[in-house]
Amino acid sequence: MTAPAVSVIIPARDAAPTLERTLAALSAQTIGADFEVVVVDDGSRDRTPDIARAHAGFVRLVSNSESVGPGAARNRGAREAAAPVLAFTDADCFPTPGWLAAGLEEVDQADLVQGPVAPDPSVARTPFDRSVVVQRGGGFFPTANLFVRRPVFDAVGGFRDWVLEERGERQWATDRRRARASRTPIGEDTLFAWTAMRQGARSAFAPDAIVHHAVVPGSVLDDVADRWHWARDMPGLARLVPELRDETFHRHVFFNEVTAKFDYALAGLAAAVVTRRSCWLLAAAPYLRHVRNHARQWRKRDQLTYLAGAPVVEAATLAALLSGSLAWRSLVL
Repeated sequence: MTAPAVSVIIPARDAAPTLERTLAALSAQTIGADFEVVVVDDGSRDRTPDIARAHAGFVRLVSNSESVGPGAARNRGAREAAAPVLAFTDADCFPTPGWLAAGLEEVDQADLVQGPVAPDPSVARTPFDRSVVVQRGGGFFPTANLFVRRPVFDAVGGFRDWVLEERGERQWATDRRRARASRTPIGEDTLFAWTAMRQGARSAFAPDAIVHHAVVPGSVLDDVADRWHWARDMPGLARLVPELRDETFHRHVFFNEVTAKFDYALAGLAAAVVTRRSCWLLAAAPYLRHVRNHARQWRKRDQLTYLAGAPVVEAATLAALLSGSLAWRSLVL
């Protein structure tokens, strides 16, 4: 039997609400070559494995009796895969029909290929919903859309769930927004990609290899919980991948330009209180301008919710980044 040109690997944990649509999107691929789909059920408590089994013949199901983490689940899928190219996506992602063809075309010129990720266009957005956006290559490398040549994957040794390794005593909170028993660690995909590039792997961006990511609605409190989860470990990722400070972070220390604007606003407010000079409040102008402009994209009934909630979310992000900076001994603001 001829080996497939590409193996699509999907780690899935408690993914019943979205997995069926993910598999339907993969069955609609227009690629002119054979491919296989490997679903790794990572200890799900819902119908995830049943959904995968219903697609037997198109999908190969691999099951873990209990969750081992997203990186380890992908590694197991890679061990089971037969193709020379590994294509990673997630169980809450919906690749467009030309995804595999466009990604494989770019892999001919590179070892590690990203593609765009955009929120599901069929769902109306709300201020504090959750999705994933990737518009350019470099920086972070989310496995919602990532192609890797197998020799490169093997040379790196696969994904490393570094948070689980170094902070194994931590208890992971329930992910209520997505109805999951616990949250997952961050950054194993970014660490993998930068390790590969340090070893000489060539990276590229395939603009036509588009994946849509599920949009999960939520409240301000849901967004606060999400921000606390990833921001607390972002300084640790920056310690392992210092390249992020040059490639992605704002002025090497701030996670992005928005967090910098919020920090300046908070510092200005503190200075105004301490010195009793209102001129320091001018430091808040860039952040207030950002919030005002960003609010305009929402429907009028959502604008007030966003205006009231955005500073709360940014305050939680700063608190988490400061907590993580102390814990990981790596400053990110």
